[in-house]
Amino acid sequence: MLWNAFALALREIRRNVLRSFLTILGIVIGVAAVIIMVTLGGGATLQVTQQIASLGSNLLIISPSRRLGPGQNVGAALFSVGDAQALVREIPALAAVAPMASRSLTVVYGHANWSTQVIGTSNEYFTVRNLTLRSGRRFSDSELRAGAPACIIGQTVRDKLFGRQDPLGERIRVQGIACSVVGLLEPKGQSAMGSDQDDLAIMPLRAYQRRIAGNQDVNQLQVSVREGTSTSRAQQDIEHLMRERRHLSANEESNFNVMDMKEISKMLTSTTEVLTALLGAVAAVSLLVGGIGIMNIMLVSVTERTREIGIRLAIGALEREVLLQFLVEAAVLSSLGGLIGIALALVASAVLAALLNVPFVFNATIVAVAFVFSATVGLVFGYFPARKAARLDPIEALRHE
Repeated sequence: MLWNAFALALREIRRNVLRSFLTILGIVIGVAAVIIMVTLGGGATLQVTQQIASLGSNLLIISPSRRLGPGQNVGAALFSVGDAQALVREIPALAAVAPMASRSLTVVYGHANWSTQVIGTSNEYFTVRNLTLRSGRRFSDSELRAGAPACIIGQTVRDKLFGRQDPLGERIRVQGIACSVVGLLEPKGQSAMGSDQDDLAIMPLRAYQRRIAGNQDVNQLQVSVREGTSTSRAQQDIEHLMRERRHLSANEESNFNVMDMKEISKMLTSTTEVLTALLGAVAAVSLLVGGIGIMNIMLVSVTERTREIGIRLAIGALEREVLLQFLVEAAVLSSLGGLIGIALALVASAVLAALLNVPFVFNATIVAVAFVFSATVGLVFGYFPARKAARLDPIEALRHE
């Protein structure tokens, strides 16, 4: 009986192909929209997670905080190299500590120039930020101690100043200082905040302080916590030590911040997941619109086929058989729309992911849910027309013209 109802449903769909397609268009759009939104949202979430992870392993960033409030307009004291040394000496959970100072400056090579972020730091910076060299070397101990004008540049700076030329051994001018290029970093692409991680030039901290900043200040301390160690515990130890070094009493607020990049990652991931769910819910409204379209066309079909229904009832067909026939027809229509929507969504998601430069993440669960939901919509909205057909009076139906 079920197979016969299925065959009759396919026959009716083939008899009115254009009308059937227009009927399921809402289902197609709804299913496709839900899958596209969730797939792109999943790709964006994965990209944020990967980009945060690329910033560094178990990364903590210590920055001086400047609070402005009623009666306040003061800047917090910056750090020193001694603070970095104290962190390494006093907190065993830390794998590396990189003091750094930075400024946006113009770098020049020949007739080419480019504005980039110039960072003064130590070799620990490469460990903390998971930076690897494509070619060249890190700074030597003598360069770090003497503050020699040596530079390690990112891929963007290399492209802007040197093009395809090998930059190693060449000299670039940084604020009038001739700086020898000793290394080229592996490209890392954009960060989760949209900044170019390859647009930088790194030099020894002492060279930066003497020749560019003109002071001994350290703007930021970046810390890598050892694997298997709690970052929250390390964060507490850092806060306790830094409060001691900055001579803060128990009732004074900290004039520095310790930011855990894992927490930032969780916050951004949570935000993208909420937005994805919201967009998916909005797109799911199209499925309800599609369901209303199916109900409308099934009511029309019942009216058109009243005489056929009367004949079936008159020759012995049961009400439940007529009900099943129209329910199956509605379910076939909506399921067909779901399958077309899934195919359209997967193709569109792959294309849009490539255009938006986010990973394509196939989510089998949302595909299955969207298909089941589309079939359920057909059954729910097809029930009323099917019940109306099953309850027709055979005599009145046979008289219908």
